[in-house]
Amino acid sequence: MLRTARLTLRPPHVTDLEDLHGVYGDARAMRYWSTPPHADLAETERWLQGVIAATGAAPKYLVIEHDGRAIGTAGIHEGAEIGFILHADFWRRGLMREALEALIPYLFDVTGAEALTADADPLNAASIALMTALGFEETGRAERTFFINGAWADSVYLRLPRP
Repeated sequence: MLRTARLTLRPPHVTDLEDLHGVYGDARAMRYWSTPPHADLAETERWLQGVIAATGAAPKYLVIEHDGRAIGTAGIHEGAEIGFILHADFWRRGLMREALEALIPYLFDVTGAEALTADADPLNAASIALMTALGFEETGRAERTFFINGAWADSVYLRLPRP
């Protein structure tokens, strides 16, 4: 468990279901995600059960909790690729930066990775600006990497070397 001034980052629990459906079922939050918004609570429950089952002794994918409510997630998706999402009602408050400033050193510790990577939609200026502010550097771009809801999305690739 990681604590910041305003947040707790912790492993996911089944009791997070409704809060996380509020994130993963919201088209605003999922606009630049690699899948469409969850259609119903059952889809979020299946996803959450998979995340819980994959959580080990040193979890690499954590729930972001604010004032007792799960407002997002952040961590390693696969390999050393970081991903994060935040409920739209909590945007523009510096919460994701606060979460990632605590999470990134932890992820380097538990993974032993020489670098963390990220794949972002080039249209997601806020995420790219955040990652750049945290020290990530662009390593490349690719077109038509995700097909979501009948539309292609591109990718910008970023990398943060181990400090």
